[in-house]
Amino acid sequence: MADMPRGVLYPRQHAPIVDTRTHPPGPRAAPFVEYYWHVRWRVAEPYETRVLAHPNVHLVFERPAPLVYGVDRNLFVRRLEGRGQVLGVRFRPGGFRPFVSGPVAELADRRVPAAEIFGPEAEEAGDRILAAPDSAAMAALAEAFLLPRLPAAADPQADQAAAIVERIMASPSLLRVDQVAASAGLSTRTLQRVFAEYVGASPKWVLRRARLHEAAARADAGTRVDWAALAVDLGYADQAHLIRDFTATVGTTPSRYARS
Repeated sequence: MADMPRGVLYPRQHAPIVDTRTHPPGPRAAPFVEYYWHVRWRVAEPYETRVLAHPNVHLVFERPAPLVYGVDRNLFVRRLEGRGQVLGVRFRPGGFRPFVSGPVAELADRRVPAAEIFGPEAEEAGDRILAAPDSAAMAALAEAFLLPRLPAAADPQADQAAAIVERIMASPSLLRVDQVAASAGLSTRTLQRVFAEYVGASPKWVLRRARLHEAAARADAGTRVDWAALAVDLGYADQAHLIRDFTATVGTTPSRYARS
């Protein structure tokens, strides 16, 4: 059964031409990997898919070579042409930290050849993965590639970062960084340092992105949205602030997006 991840914009246009499936990690990989995702498309005319990305790093097996995608703090746009497919590994917030020598924030808004991080074996694995018969087999091969490269145990700070991000993304009514820090028993400065080291985006960005996800989801529901009331629910000073925030990232106003 196809899945439509939260954050994919214009889902009614997206669904008929893009098939997306997800697979959970096994118990050994679960502390590091959120899920594996497979996207297959077939388009008669070029199509740009647009995504409000989450605070996750992805390893993507694709042509011509696999890439590591840091947290995309803007709007992720990918042009699809003809027929194709990719298999991605969505790491938990903090889950990619063992694979890099510095803070995950150094990957933000970047696409890095996977071979630079995992060695040439990444490209060999990509050939095998993309030749597999179905998405479940592809996910299994991706996990087989990762397992010998995982550390023996998860980092407690990475687990803490993941838990904080999960709380923010599930609760768009969380409004301020100091609220998040207090709920985690951390100072604001320590929270910011943990997010730079493990997540790859600031707490303020994660809070803002959670609100934009909620606004887009309300628009996608197909029912009338009281934007002024939603702005209050999401902690904006007024409707104008919500409109400015949404437009700056998505490229159109919330009401126009909903109509489209």
